[in-house]
Amino acid sequence: MESNGFLQYALILLLAAVIALPLAKRSRLGAVLGYLVAGALIGPSVLNLIGNAEEIAHISELGVILMLFVIGLELSPQRLWVMRRQVFGLGSIQVLASALVIGGTCLAVGLGWKVALVIGLALALSSTAIGLRILAERKELQSPHGRLGFAILLFQDVAAIPILALVPLLAVTQAATSATPDYLVFLRVVLTIAVVVVGGRLLMRPLFRIAARTQMPEVFTACTLLVVLGTAWFVQLGGISMSLGAFLAGVLLADSEYRHEIEARVDPFKGLLLGLFFISVGMSANIRLVVSEPILIASILLGLVTLKGLILFAMGRLARESVGSSLMLAGVLAQSGEFAFVIFTLAVHNGLLDAHLRDVLIVAITLSMAMTPVLVAVFARLAPKTTSAAPAYDAIGEDDIPRVIIVGFGRFGQIVARVLRANKIRFTAIESSIEQVEASRRFGSHIYYGDPTRSDLLRAAHADKAELFIVATDDPEANIRTARLVRRMYPDLKVYARARNRQHAFRLMDLGTHVVRETFHSSLVLAEQALTQLGMDAELAAQRVEKFRQFDEKLLAEQHLFYDDEAAIMQNAREAQRDLDRLFEADIADESTGQR
Repeated sequence: MESNGFLQYALILLLAAVIALPLAKRSRLGAVLGYLVAGALIGPSVLNLIGNAEEIAHISELGVILMLFVIGLELSPQRLWVMRRQVFGLGSIQVLASALVIGGTCLAVGLGWKVALVIGLALALSSTAIGLRILAERKELQSPHGRLGFAILLFQDVAAIPILALVPLLAVTQAATSATPDYLVFLRVVLTIAVVVVGGRLLMRPLFRIAARTQMPEVFTACTLLVVLGTAWFVQLGGISMSLGAFLAGVLLADSEYRHEIEARVDPFKGLLLGLFFISVGMSANIRLVVSEPILIASILLGLVTLKGLILFAMGRLARESVGSSLMLAGVLAQSGEFAFVIFTLAVHNGLLDAHLRDVLIVAITLSMAMTPVLVAVFARLAPKTTSAAPAYDAIGEDDIPRVIIVGFGRFGQIVARVLRANKIRFTAIESSIEQVEASRRFGSHIYYGDPTRSDLLRAAHADKAELFIVATDDPEANIRTARLVRRMYPDLKVYARARNRQHAFRLMDLGTHVVRETFHSSLVLAEQALTQLGMDAELAAQRVEKFRQFDEKLLAEQHLFYDDEAAIMQNAREAQRDLDRLFEADIADESTGQR
């Protein structure tokens, strides 16, 4: 009976997601809001289709763990260093100023200082999912307010981790029942983090190396989940939030060669479980409060959007942005975000917030997220039309995202990479051989392990932002599969592919790629040297070889039109040979006449 009940709940959750998400996308409200609305509809305050919401909430916490792990993967030291001034400067000012203003308002209305601190810190954070989605849809990620907004969101993702760790320390119940002295608790926390950091450095990479050598995707996926959940479980034993443990695991792997492959493997689980978490939050939201306490919710909503909007506008002006850019920054980030749900849920579990206050805040946050597209549209109309210059700093989009992606890092790909590196062109290499990855990384190459025929890996490697995609693997079938996938996913991306022979080149040309035959040009170099060695003038040898190259490139393009017709190919090849003979016979005759 219990299994039937679980299956029924699973069907209801999936049906709610399938219906709500397309509607949310069509309304341009984002996936997070769609999940929240779906949860609210099937929850006890509306349709009451699921009675065991508590058990579903426990399962859905895995989504938060995986989300923080992925955030840790993204926060490599190199990325933070590129934007250190905007991230740690303006980002910290925004979070602290918002937390102080919102927390001070909570104190003014009679809430305790711990509750005010938790609410202030939680509401200071904005929605990364909604903010980045709106900037991407409006193609404003590289605009002044887009870059500044990205930096602030990046700091908020970092700040969410210590905030989550702070909530249990503030909990009244923990302080009242704990018999362990404070210094021992602190020592246990420090030792737990030290064990994770040291153990992670020593064990994680060898573990992923073993998993990669099996060449089995299931083993690599299982290894990834083992690391995430194992680290979360271990830090929980030490009295630390599981989310912090998952975050630490991600940071430890952020600069490893397995980062993109790990991100690609975790993403489906993260998306599903995180969606389940937001549905459970929506189920716990009491929608009836909008009717029963409209003035209270409206006051919280307007106060939140107004206070954060003013602070964000001031941040834009502090960064010397125009009035229009500052207004747009306020519109994109004035709402509260996903982490507020996590923080408030954790605060309720630890006795810091009562359920009613949590419900009121969740309803207000949800409405603030729903207001974001409207705010952005209004502020876009109000913003003066100015042509502000780009900021003087380099954003992540230019310094961390590669201009070129090289798939295959054998003898062919390495030569291309050396030329790019010599010309200071940033590239990312993807290689499916773990031995090749390890050997290349010892020489300082920016290379990652992974299967390039996976669409999620290409997204994780930022193929949508690259200028050039080079397929350099030595397996013709893998080359074709990769080129086909890239052309389908990113039709505007220029693709250059290594071809083993003419038939391989024809199949790649069918996909609209630029083809480079791997032995063709080196053979021409050798032929030129042979002619010179046999007594021909060096300049004349170069001209002859160049004429042959032009002739053969033209022939390749002609034969591509009917390469699947073997009889036509054979006939064309015989005709081409006669044309080539006549071409060079004419040259030889001209040279003989000139010599006479």
